[in-house]
Amino acid sequence: MLVEFFFCLRKHGLKSSISELLDLLAALEQEVISGQVEQFYHIAKLTLVKDESQYDRFDRAFADYFEGVEEVDLAQKIPSDWLERSIQRQLSDEEKAQLQRHGGLKELLDAFAERLAEQQKRHAGGNKWIGTGGSSAFGAYGYHPEGIRIGQHGSNQRRAVKVWDQREYRDLDSDEVINHRTIQMALRSLRRFARSGAELELDLAETIRATSAKAGWLDLQWQRERHNAIKVLILFDVGGSMDDYIYECQQLFAAARSEFKQLEFFYFHNCLYEQVWKHNSRRFNEKIPLAELINRFGRDYKLIFVGDATMGPYEITHPGGSVEHWNEQPAITTMQRALNHFSKSVWLNPQPFERWHWHPSIGLLQEIMGGRMYPLSIDGLNRAIRSLL
Repeated sequence: MLVEFFFCLRKHGLKSSISELLDLLAALEQEVISGQVEQFYHIAKLTLVKDESQYDRFDRAFADYFEGVEEVDLAQKIPSDWLERSIQRQLSDEEKAQLQRHGGLKELLDAFAERLAEQQKRHAGGNKWIGTGGSSAFGAYGYHPEGIRIGQHGSNQRRAVKVWDQREYRDLDSDEVINHRTIQMALRSLRRFARSGAELELDLAETIRATSAKAGWLDLQWQRERHNAIKVLILFDVGGSMDDYIYECQQLFAAARSEFKQLEFFYFHNCLYEQVWKHNSRRFNEKIPLAELINRFGRDYKLIFVGDATMGPYEITHPGGSVEHWNEQPAITTMQRALNHFSKSVWLNPQPFERWHWHPSIGLLQEIMGGRMYPLSIDGLNRAIRSLL
C-alpha cells in the first residue's frame, strides 16, 4: 500500500525512509483522518517530510502522483488561448448555490478528461467546458464549489480542490535561490553552545532541586548565559564582478550576524593578498595587514571566503598580479599562509556552478582550498558547514 507513492517521493528527491512510510500506514490504520485527499495530504506531509526544505518537493511529488494536473498529458493538450483571461461572470448567491459538485476527486478528473476529449474550441463565461470566467469546474478565473484550476495566476475564489500546487514552500527548497531565512536555517547547524559570563540566567532544574532540599523554601539558582561558542571570520570579495552578487552577500551577512555572537568580517578584492580592510568606503587608506589579522584571531576561528573567484590566473600565481596594487608575494602564498593558520576554512562562490569551468582562476583557487569551494546556494552552504565542523 502506497509503495508507488513512496517511490514517487524518492524520485522527486525526498529523503523519506521506510520508517516514515510505516508511520504513515500506522496513522491510516488508526483512522487519524477521514479519508479526504486534503487530509491525507497533510498527514502524509507530517509523517514523510523530515525538514521544511523538503516541503516544496513533497508538494510537487504529491501533485505528480495523486493528481498531476500540471504534468499530465491531458493538461498539456489544452491550447493556451483557452485559458486567456477575458470576461468574468458575476454570479449571484442563488446561482452559486445551484452549482453541483462532481462527487469526489476521481469523478472530477474523469469529467475533466471527458470534457477535453469533446471540446473543440475556446469557451469563456460558460458552465461546462474548459475555459475562463464562468461557472465551469475546469479552467481559470471563474467560480465553482469544486473545481480544477489550470493556468491561473494566483488564487481567485479559493474554491479549487487541488491546493498543493500553490508552491507555498518554493523558497525553502535547497535548489532555489538563497534568502535570509534559508541561510539562517543552514547556518544553525554550525553551532556549539557553551556558557560563559556572569550568572544572570535562572537555572530552573537546580532551583527545583535546591528548593526541594530546603523543604519548599525557595532557593533561586543562577547560571551563566548559554550562547553559540563558534567563532567565525568572514572575508568578502567586493568590487568588480562581485557587484552582481551584492544581494546574496547582504543576505549571508545579515543571517550570519543574527546567528553568531562572535563574528568578525573584513573585505578583500579578487583574492587574498597581504592586507584586508574593514570599511569598503575607506579601502585605500585603512588597510589591515594580513599578519595582524592572523595574530588577532586564533586558530579556533572558522574562516569563510565569499567571492566569485573570477580573475586572471596571474592575479593568483604572480607577484604584482593584483589589479589594485603591487603585491610583493603572489596570492597563492598569502592564501596558504591564512589557510595554515585557520585550520577550518571554506570558500563560498556565488557564481553559478555550471559556469565555474569557464574560469581557470576558479580551478586554481579550488586547488588551493583543497576542494573546499562550494556554491553560495543552500545545498552548497550546508556542505560548507559540514566541512567546517
